[in-house]
Amino acid sequence: MLRNWAVRYWFSFSTTGLLLGTLFFAASLTPTLIPRNYLTQGVLSGLSAAVGYGCGLFLRWLWRYLELPELRARILIAGKLIAAIACGIVGLAFLWQASEWQNSIRRLMQLAPVDTAHPLEVGAIALVTFVVLVAFGRLFKRTLVFVSEKLRRFVPTRVSYVIGTTIAVFLFWSAADGIIFRYGLRVMDSSFQRLDELMPAETRQPSEPARTGSAASLVGWQDLGRMGRSYIATGPTAADIAKLTGKPAKEPIRVYVGLQSGDTPQQRAKLALEELKRAGGFERSTLVIVTPTGTGWVDEQAIDPIEFLHNGDVASVSAQYSYLASWLSLLVEPGYGAEQSRALFSEIYGYWHTLPRDTRPKLYLFGLSLGALSTELSNELFEVLGDPYQGALLSGPPFASRIWHSITDDRNPGSPEWLPEFRDGSYVRFTAQKNALDIPGAQWGPLRLVYLQYASDPITFYETRALYSEPDWMKTPRGPDVSPELRWYPVVTFLQLTLDLAMATTAPMGYGHVYAAEHYIDAWMQVADIKDVSPSEIARLKQHFADKRK
Repeated sequence: MLRNWAVRYWFSFSTTGLLLGTLFFAASLTPTLIPRNYLTQGVLSGLSAAVGYGCGLFLRWLWRYLELPELRARILIAGKLIAAIACGIVGLAFLWQASEWQNSIRRLMQLAPVDTAHPLEVGAIALVTFVVLVAFGRLFKRTLVFVSEKLRRFVPTRVSYVIGTTIAVFLFWSAADGIIFRYGLRVMDSSFQRLDELMPAETRQPSEPARTGSAASLVGWQDLGRMGRSYIATGPTAADIAKLTGKPAKEPIRVYVGLQSGDTPQQRAKLALEELKRAGGFERSTLVIVTPTGTGWVDEQAIDPIEFLHNGDVASVSAQYSYLASWLSLLVEPGYGAEQSRALFSEIYGYWHTLPRDTRPKLYLFGLSLGALSTELSNELFEVLGDPYQGALLSGPPFASRIWHSITDDRNPGSPEWLPEFRDGSYVRFTAQKNALDIPGAQWGPLRLVYLQYASDPITFYETRALYSEPDWMKTPRGPDVSPELRWYPVVTFLQLTLDLAMATTAPMGYGHVYAAEHYIDAWMQVADIKDVSPSEIARLKQHFADKRK
């Protein structure tokens, strides 16, 4: 009986669907931007196979809809047997090659090579994923047919199918929205909120009155959130800076306002301004407005370098707008980051603008990831042209960044998408792991904008158009951290990049969406126009940060 069921189940599959599903499965084993383990590879491959199978079913339906001639049953049976053998050969051949494809990325990212891609594990996970997704697809079809048959007594057949399809989509979407999205988001929201409230044992409340969160501070230590407390409690001291540079140093000022410190972005921004005044931030030579990521995290890899480069004579200010991961913030609260960034900029810039030009600090903006997107939206050029701030450094700009997209699309002919050159280089320049900011003959204008981006960062180079066309960044010349084995495949590459998007921060430091401190140094040197640091000092500072993370 079990054997009969297995035979019936096998013959229920479409030959065209299996062939396309196998091709999609095979293509999913090829590399994209981020190395994959066998678990993520298995899920991706199963999903790709299911999508390919669905495409095959659509082609089969289209064939019948056009009333093209059908093949005989004996030929169909033979064709299914041949298709099964071909699918097995193709699948095994690509699984055999999968480890080398993954190693083509790992070598570029200086990771140890893998000896095997775990083909049995990948195959098993992919098969389970495929079967589950096909089962959901068949359940959807049965729902559609059931509703259509009930309606057929009242409306024409094709109309009943249209209505049935609409109702089935509504039912499945409602279930997904209610069970998966809303319940799942509530669980994740609660989890991230509890995580934000955690107090790591090594994080101590500062005793120095000038520090945010101290007894003298306007911002309560408990209200800073986990990321804010970490940011305030870490970072170099004046002694750390002086020890490395051999020069007198000041204690860097870091101001941070947590999500619990005010009910609205405007309240938090006003509190940040008052705290910055209290701490003496406007008495420093350099002031940086920082927009954090979705969780409220400020990347010390970005802020530590400028504090060293300026011998601690730096103040930075940031305000939290969420405790969710950046991709979740984009999904459920996409405007919060821009609203908070704009409120903070308006308060800080508004006060800075009133200070005497010859005594006020130089003003810069910084944002990473979702913080880069929000920083772009924090102000308009026409608002500051009369009295511009000095510059901005944006790293890992998300693919949704409007200004970044506009500049990249309008890049000079011949420059690659992953490292574009824009006009005469007087306003904006791009760089990556290797410094590309010294453009021959280019002169900076009064306002400097630098983008630090890695060619292997899927947060930056994710494209929905990869579904049907090859992205420009895949074309030669490619970035130094992009596998030469990467190939574009319709639909599959889009699925691969979507997985890469979720795994962007699993890359090693200096690749993917994980930006290294030593790569920020050259960027800050250009943005802040730092000229009193010798090449040997820069090399020593880069080595310091490289050694620190080992």
